[in-house]
Amino acid sequence: MQRYILKNKNKIALINGFLIVFGFISKFAMNNINIFTWALIIASILGVTPIAIQAYQSLKVKVVSIDVLVTIAVTGAFLIRNFEESAIVTFLFLFGAYLEQRTLNKTRSAIKELTEMAPETALKQMENGDFEEVDVDEVDVGDILLVKTGAKVPVDGTVISGEGSINEASITGESIPVAKEKGSKVYAGTILDNGTIQIVANRVGEDTTFGRIIELVEEAQDSKSEAERFIDKFSKHYTPGVLVIAFIVWLFSRDVELAITILVLGCPGALVIGVPVSNVAGIGNGARHGVLLKGSEVIGDFSKVDTIVFDKTGTLTVGNPSVAEKEYYGDSIDEALGYLASVERESDHPLAKAVLEEIGETTFSPVENTEVVKGEGIVAKVNGHRVAVGNVALMEREKVKISQKARADIARFEKNGSSLVLAAVDRELKILMGVRDQIRPGVKEDLQKLRKLGVKNIIMLSGDNQGTVNLVSRELGLTEAYGNMLPEDKSAYIKKLIEKGQIVGFVGDGVNDSPSLALAHIGIAMGAGTDVAIETSDVVLMNSDFSRLPHALGLAKATARNMKQNIAIAVGVVIILLLSLIFSDWMNMSIGMLVHEGSILAVILNGMRLLSYKLK
Repeated sequence: MQRYILKNKNKIALINGFLIVFGFISKFAMNNINIFTWALIIASILGVTPIAIQAYQSLKVKVVSIDVLVTIAVTGAFLIRNFEESAIVTFLFLFGAYLEQRTLNKTRSAIKELTEMAPETALKQMENGDFEEVDVDEVDVGDILLVKTGAKVPVDGTVISGEGSINEASITGESIPVAKEKGSKVYAGTILDNGTIQIVANRVGEDTTFGRIIELVEEAQDSKSEAERFIDKFSKHYTPGVLVIAFIVWLFSRDVELAITILVLGCPGALVIGVPVSNVAGIGNGARHGVLLKGSEVIGDFSKVDTIVFDKTGTLTVGNPSVAEKEYYGDSIDEALGYLASVERESDHPLAKAVLEEIGETTFSPVENTEVVKGEGIVAKVNGHRVAVGNVALMEREKVKISQKARADIARFEKNGSSLVLAAVDRELKILMGVRDQIRPGVKEDLQKLRKLGVKNIIMLSGDNQGTVNLVSRELGLTEAYGNMLPEDKSAYIKKLIEKGQIVGFVGDGVNDSPSLALAHIGIAMGAGTDVAIETSDVVLMNSDFSRLPHALGLAKATARNMKQNIAIAVGVVIILLLSLIFSDWMNMSIGMLVHEGSILAVILNGMRLLSYKLK
């Protein structure tokens, strides 16, 4: 019976409202006091029933909830035959609860959208080679799946055939479709806009990137900040305190109506709900914009960050070395580029890939008599020519003539922080390339945004040489920059900053960054980084999109500000109501309940503003 009544609470509120309206029409239009009185009596009994059930349930677990206060207040009003007050208060309380739930559901819509995006079925290749639709839970790692135009990718996997473009907004927050071909990685929950692809499953179920996003967001909602924990404890003592104060007022004044009014006015509903609604809305906004904030405690700490420390490679820089500058000498350069590409194709050196990407399509020649000179480069025969590819030391070993201009170019490239690739054909220098990890596009502007948001110190720590680190630091205008740092050096530096009293955020993407991510007040992981970095961190920037960082910090500050506003609204309304009761004659139970419910809606609507937050 209790479950049935609570399930139909909204219908009871509707009937309650109808009876109150009918009662007042009977009184003023038909001058029938009996119908008026009985309509309000029935409305009071009907309305207080679900409230009393909720009060009983909270008392069973030794909690004096708002429902207890309202139940006592309504019962008292009923017993002193103030049926108008008892009926109106129950209606306002039930109608307020309906509006609260409706608006709260909107604040949770971002998370609900995430869970609804999760794929439910997949086209799996069976033993006979045909593809059959199966539940996504039946897909195992290594299974081959078919994804057609308009379908959701069911698992994290690798494309093995076909091509198309995929909308990855559910993972990255970016709606521009991304082209996929053989060898490309795809993620569960993304949508194939066009084309048809076959993929092999790498991660399934909760292990997929999308599954982990949902899990992290749900965990974030469940976690409580220091402010929420304080309010929970406060309300446990505050609510019984209001009950005691009302009893004392009645004891000394013998004014039952005054005591009952105090019960209604002292309800801490807006205070209890104000902080959680801000957090849920903030986390929801982040999830929709490719930022995972792992809980309300993270939001509080993140909003206070005054120092952000960055790893260099893969964070401030792209993480993939590329040719940043080049110079050619002499004639037959196209032929020399072909020889260089032929030799580099045989190498597994990290710089070789960058050189091949720079050269692009060319004519490859057979490579013979390859000799690897450790720490210097490669010498080989290509089309009967002796080709040397490597650094300056190799050129000197091969007695390659380097002109004054070439030496000036080499000095300039080195000053710019580039690693050098020189190519000589028959002891004549033909090609000089400077390879370096490029700074991420737009990073300088994003760092300026962080400064405007109150970050005083922007520091870079890197395992790279100090020359390269200084170059990046000058270009980005960093506060401090240190090179040649091992993982333990980075974490020791973070510890030193914390001991100085700075609130430190650390941004990284690799396994070697995990100690620093865990040690900093706020660890921020680039989403395309390692699983360990993502698990250790407090904030995740999906798809390694650096531009999400200013949005994340701005959102954390806006959410923390919103929490304080909601606390001020809640406390302010209670103080005003109690002062009005003491110093005015117009305050009563009905007005008090109306203002009380209005304050709850005010804090919810204020929190909902965060759903549309965008960094200016």
